[in-house]
Amino acid sequence: MRQRWVPESPRDELVMETMKSVRAFSDAMDHMHGGLRGDMDMNATDLAALRMLIMREQRGEWVSPHAIATHLAISTASTTKLLDRLTASGHLERRPHPSDRRARVVVLSELARADFYRHFGERMLRMRQAMTGYSDDELRAVVRFLADMEVALSGEG
Repeated sequence: MRQRWVPESPRDELVMETMKSVRAFSDAMDHMHGGLRGDMDMNATDLAALRMLIMREQRGEWVSPHAIATHLAISTASTTKLLDRLTASGHLERRPHPSDRRARVVVLSELARADFYRHFGERMLRMRQAMTGYSDDELRAVVRFLADMEVALSGEG
């Protein structure tokens, strides 16, 4: 078992402050997602699936039911229920994979995209406004930092 890390230098203190800021940001994101769940009348897993699909869509990636199960750490049966629920509500569509006739992919419906952005749009505007005081180089550093944190937290780095 690792012992609690204690900062021993000015650099360590800065790292600790950065980690505290990351936790505060994560807490703010949790709060925002709680509000979105209420706004969209969805449970946490359903909203997490939509967020995953939006992120993968922005990256140009196809999403399989298995990828959703893996990302959300839920069983195949739970994934089927989630997909049935979100398909019935009009938020998802199941389609044939574009290059593998045996496989299926899950995509956001136009309703889901419009619903998500309608509820999230004001929050995105406030986030963009918060960035106005940062230079392009500072924003690039933030992008690099967050990408590194994503890799560190996913265990892929």
